[in-house]
Amino acid sequence: MSVLVTGAAGFIGAAVCERLLAAGETVIGIDNLNDYYPVELKEARRDRVIAAYGDRFSFCQVDFCDQDALNDALTGTNFSRIVHLGAQAGVRYSLENPRAYIASNIAGHLNILELARERATAHVVYASSSSVYGGNDKVPFSVGDRVDHPLSLYAATKKADELMSETYAHLYRIPQTGLRFFTVYGPWGRPDMMVWLFVQKILAGEPLPVFNHGDSYRDFTYIDDIVTGVVACLTRPPADDGSEKPGGSTKPHAIYNLGNNRPEKLLDVIGVIERACGRKTSLEMLPMQPGDVVRTYADIDAAAGDFDYRPRTSIDEGVPRFVAWYRDRYGV
Repeated sequence: MSVLVTGAAGFIGAAVCERLLAAGETVIGIDNLNDYYPVELKEARRDRVIAAYGDRFSFCQVDFCDQDALNDALTGTNFSRIVHLGAQAGVRYSLENPRAYIASNIAGHLNILELARERATAHVVYASSSSVYGGNDKVPFSVGDRVDHPLSLYAATKKADELMSETYAHLYRIPQTGLRFFTVYGPWGRPDMMVWLFVQKILAGEPLPVFNHGDSYRDFTYIDDIVTGVVACLTRPPADDGSEKPGGSTKPHAIYNLGNNRPEKLLDVIGVIERACGRKTSLEMLPMQPGDVVRTYADIDAAAGDFDYRPRTSIDEGVPRFVAWYRDRYGV
């Protein structure tokens, strides 16, 4: 049977589709192609997958927030597993348009859980976020840590997703795995993410806005390492055996961090980007943005132990790859 991938035209979603297809799977991809960032980029990712894999990849433009439209779009399809990556992303945009996060990340997540229940899906892998850790002082962030104090609505919706999944694992014994992603970057990335924004500005000769006066640290994770983790855990649904899973559940529900396990100081990352672009830049030092956190740092021991997750790409390797892709795509 096929794998259903939501957010299939998104950054991580399209890359996961490619990896699954390359491994011989057939994939049903859905995406609403919204205009949170340029639709042309989403269409280009989708078209790239179609061109490479043809009939083994079927794509449908549908908004999974609309339960009736979702059901209609998937009538007659068969899939045994779901990789639910579609969501309204972005910490700062959640301050501007909070209702979009409730619609996509709360109502939409519920629709996918209901779909999994109705279809008796063997495993649901879904995207959470490192944002759920909020301003935790303890580092590295472990899946066993308390995550009760989100600093943004985006983070609150992702924590809510984990709670809803726990409930469905308890009530309906649906095997589920939540993945807390840490600052994903790389070719075909998202234009609202820091590495993309900084490369764009440096190549355009514009100054960089540096929040918290540069005193920030992020666990930057290259796209290939994230995809490897997603695909590896998809084949390992948590057992319904009463044992305690990563994240603390005794139901068939596990939570893992997928990060690089190496926080990088923002000013050091800017230096890597400058060298990859071959240009120096000026910095506009600014205070901390509402909703942001000072540091992210993933404890990946659980993922390493359960499905041998071992990120291999440092920013010294990954950033130049992104810059080369960006220059080629945009001719700069």
